[in-house]
Amino acid sequence: MRTGRRVGGAFCITHAVLRAPGDSARFGFIVSKAVGNAVTRNLIRRRMKGIVDRHIARGITGVDVVFRALPRAADASYGDLEAELDRAIARVERELTPAVPA
Repeated sequence: MRTGRRVGGAFCITHAVLRAPGDSARFGFIVSKAVGNAVTRNLIRRRMKGIVDRHIARGITGVDVVFRALPRAADASYGDLEAELDRAIARVERELTPAVPA
């Protein structure tokens, strides 16, 4: 988390590090007790995993991403959380992927 790119948001902080091109993407989730009780934390983690599964199915590669949920994530709707994670992943891909010369 000390290197790479950091993307802040209302519901989570996203940390990403570039890996070798072609390596499969890896995702991690940090949901602390500050977010809520065990039921709430697991709900948030399952929602995040569901959103990330779609990106894996689309073929995202070459990056390690860690999402750290903030306490406001407990009150977020699935759509709001999805929009934020999609925005963070798109920004990470845009900023970390090397530009292809024309």
